[in-house]
Amino acid sequence: MNDEVINLGFYQILLGYVFVVIMLFILKKESIKRERILVFATLRMTLQLVLMGYVLTFVLENPHPLVTLLVLLVMVGFSVFTVFRKFKDSLFPSLKRVILVALPLGTLTSLLYFLYVVVGISPYYDPQYIIPVAGMIIGNSMTGISLGIHTMINRFTDQKEEVETALMLGATPKDASSTIVRESFDAAIMPTLNSMLGMGIIFLPGMMTGQILSGVSPLQAISYQIGIMMGILGGVSLTTYIFLKFGYRTFFNHALQLTKGR
Repeated sequence: MNDEVINLGFYQILLGYVFVVIMLFILKKESIKRERILVFATLRMTLQLVLMGYVLTFVLENPHPLVTLLVLLVMVGFSVFTVFRKFKDSLFPSLKRVILVALPLGTLTSLLYFLYVVVGISPYYDPQYIIPVAGMIIGNSMTGISLGIHTMINRFTDQKEEVETALMLGATPKDASSTIVRESFDAAIMPTLNSMLGMGIIFLPGMMTGQILSGVSPLQAISYQIGIMMGILGGVSLTTYIFLKFGYRTFFNHALQLTKGR
């Protein structure tokens, strides 16, 4: 196996942007008004990744527990901010508080278990493991909880009469919302389950591909990928479950009546 990594130069990376040009051509030809967002997304992705490259270089060359903690807190904080911004017109204060607890709690619980129980990293603040793994778990958990939020809000809007009827017949808010909670959880975990179903045959995940490209044995890369997928599954399921179990309550007032949120 060739352990030498092929380094991509500036012009090689520039050649990759030809796919953006192709996408712009297709959008223009089909009269799909997404050119501006494509250009903006491409520029933002490039700038963010370049900036993160410099940050990671500094952090990895100067490992320190406080620096690693700061990076981790920024990642978690930005994920919460992203969710708030995505649903800025739909979230009410009590629902935001639930998200503010559920997202950090679910992701960090899964992350800490994976790093210190499954992998057993040393030293405990090693940014080489913490930051990349945290990015994968937090990113997937953010996607999961976003799908859960979207589904739950829509279901409470669409099924308002059914929920109110159940309440009038004597059902508790928990019983009246049980179907909505189940459907929301199902929607949140489906992308992760679909990824697991296709992984290894239909596609090779990014972490595994990166390790193989860097010269790591495919079997070792597979071991890490299996482990991190379990961590991602844990992060998505814990984050979404905590959110839904407490989030549905915010749609009811103290008199157990369905409201638009409080």
